[in-house]
Amino acid sequence: MKIISTIVGCVLFVLFFGFALKNAQVVDLHVFLNYEIRGPLVLMLLGFFVAGASLGVLALTPTVFRHRREASRQKTTIAALHAVGVSSNVQPQPDGVSTQP
Repeated sequence: MKIISTIVGCVLFVLFFGFALKNAQVVDLHVFLNYEIRGPLVLMLLGFFVAGASLGVLALTPTVFRHRREASRQKTTIAALHAVGVSSNVQPQPDGVSTQP
């Protein structure tokens, strides 16, 4: 499995490197207030990709913390129920088994 991931990584590197070589021309990026940024196209694309990925991670942060908090609450509930169940030593009967003859 490790050799497959190494091969896939090498193939992706070669593809991205070829993409960077083909897109090395200088481009102008016009932003607000008549500012202009000049740089290679591949660096502009990389910068916007990194900015988009960062914004995506920031957008998911509240959801991740909410899920962690809920998992923590559920773990404490399970631990409390387990402590109550162990102390009573009563085994629950399966639903399909009747205790009456």
